[in-house]
Amino acid sequence: MGWTNELYKVYERAVGTEKGKSLLPISHSTAQAQIEVTVDEDGEFISASVISKENATTIIPVTEDSAARSSGITPMPLADKLVYIAGDYGNYVEGKRADNTEYFGAYIKQLSEWCESEYSSAAIKAIYTYLSKKELMKDLINSNVLELDENSRKLTKKKMGTVSQEEYFVRFIVNGKEGVCCTWNDENIHRSFISYYNEKLECSGLCYADGSTGSITSKHPAKIRNSGDKSKLISANDTSNFTYRGRFTNANEAVSVSYEFSQKMHNALKWLIERERKTKTDKNGKEIAYNPMVFDSLTLVVWNSALDFVPDITESLLGDIEEEEYSSKPVFAEMLHKKLMGGKSEFDPDSKVMVMGLDSATTGRLSISMYTELAESRFVENLEFWHSSTAWARKRYIKNKYESITDSCSLPQITNCLYGTEQGAFLECDKKVLRDTILRLLPCVTERRKLPRDIVQTLYNRASNPLAFSNEHNHRMIVENTCALIRKEYSDYEKGEIKMAFDPNCTDRSYLFGCLLAIADKAERDTYEKDEKRITNARRFWNAFSSRPYQTWQIIEERLEPYLEKETWVMTKYTKHFNEIMSKMSPEDFADNSKLSPLYLIGFHHYNALLWNGSEDKNEEE
Repeated sequence: MGWTNELYKVYERAVGTEKGKSLLPISHSTAQAQIEVTVDEDGEFISASVISKENATTIIPVTEDSAARSSGITPMPLADKLVYIAGDYGNYVEGKRADNTEYFGAYIKQLSEWCESEYSSAAIKAIYTYLSKKELMKDLINSNVLELDENSRKLTKKKMGTVSQEEYFVRFIVNGKEGVCCTWNDENIHRSFISYYNEKLECSGLCYADGSTGSITSKHPAKIRNSGDKSKLISANDTSNFTYRGRFTNANEAVSVSYEFSQKMHNALKWLIERERKTKTDKNGKEIAYNPMVFDSLTLVVWNSALDFVPDITESLLGDIEEEEYSSKPVFAEMLHKKLMGGKSEFDPDSKVMVMGLDSATTGRLSISMYTELAESRFVENLEFWHSSTAWARKRYIKNKYESITDSCSLPQITNCLYGTEQGAFLECDKKVLRDTILRLLPCVTERRKLPRDIVQTLYNRASNPLAFSNEHNHRMIVENTCALIRKEYSDYEKGEIKMAFDPNCTDRSYLFGCLLAIADKAERDTYEKDEKRITNARRFWNAFSSRPYQTWQIIEERLEPYLEKETWVMTKYTKHFNEIMSKMSPEDFADNSKLSPLYLIGFHHYNALLWNGSEDKNEEE
């Protein structure tokens, strides 16, 4: 169980030293609270308020049962829903849980046991004193936090987001002599509950994970990927039919993990996922949180032994960088080394990088769809090879104009080019397809596996059909990524090296036909008016040209002739280019009408870049 031990090590190494996102203490989880109640140290009500969505995440103490509750009566130790903590709940609520006597009784009994233990605190006793008065609902109504129907004097159907009033979750603040205690962030209260709960746990068996003897748990935490996640990595609640027959008599014989190990391992995983969260501004100017390592139901987690910088494994080298122009290979190579090293001068020889993929087919089960451990030096070498072998010249809209940059391929971009449909100026594919394709491509990035050949073939077919795209930008992006992956395929399968720019010494038939296509396309474009946007004949017959180049070239040449005659300077300029390419091709190769290899796209892109070099594309779609 290598991944469990690595996660346990993360907790032991990071707890108390983490910056920004904090590790959850053991015996604690998170919940989204809607109400905040403030009492004094004597248990007297002071105020209540509604919590904003941005501040709703609350650290709460949990027992084994309450952390895994789905039905039945299993109260949280402190913060909980109104049905558990409000003794006067039934006076203001209708429905099947209006009589909450059992819920409140179980909650207040459990809280009293904590209060009576040697690990209690003044804040916990104050909350217990207040809730024992059974006046919480009344106080919340008087504070205008809850809304009553004037006729029935029961709670209205008002909701906060998707949560109805009777389901509100409450957390507490205690104003004492020593200051204000926000119970969900107070480390003394965290330690108090951990000590109290550890004493209640029984020593019951051998932990298969670390070899220690301690309290064994079969109820492992959920909420791994986010606070609403119900899926579990380890679960053993299926005791019927053939689950154990002929092998085990109970779940612990299959897997026996101590409560402490499970808590630390799961909390470390939650922390690693949480620290990947970033914020971005939407089109309305509002900041929203997102995790760039989440693709539909797949969540990728990458970390190293030292818990420091790890390069992104799904993005291109430059990502969204637009401030500078990276147009030459030396600059790209320098940027590549700098970004992958993350400021380090050398690697710790004992440092490892772990790559884990978590996926869930159902809401209750979380599976590990991939897991890899690599020496950090090997990991960076593999990433460097990926970025270097997929580097290609690309046009990007930077500082209000198109610039030529050199960048590698991102996995989402490859997938959208493979299977995406046009959504305006972008290509976008089904989220499940994105998830599956990224999982398939990841080993090519992290483990240096060879690129699947069918991926290049699919891209080749799409790139050879420009009329399938209404936005020329989308087709250009497919051509760029196809060329990049053709270059990588040649490297992977030792076919030779493909240069980044036009190779005047290349005599490959497909390559030279691609150059002819680029010349025909540019020559016709140069005869258009400034704002004229039409499909050139080269693009109109592109698909047929890729299958029957000799036959189709005669048609393109015939259609191009009137444009060249109209603009004699164009004829003079491009006849020279035509003759240069034709001189490199033997009559036999030129007359060969068989299908072109993917190398024709390289020739097209190389010569197209050569023709546009130093000139501005006046007809480029923005």
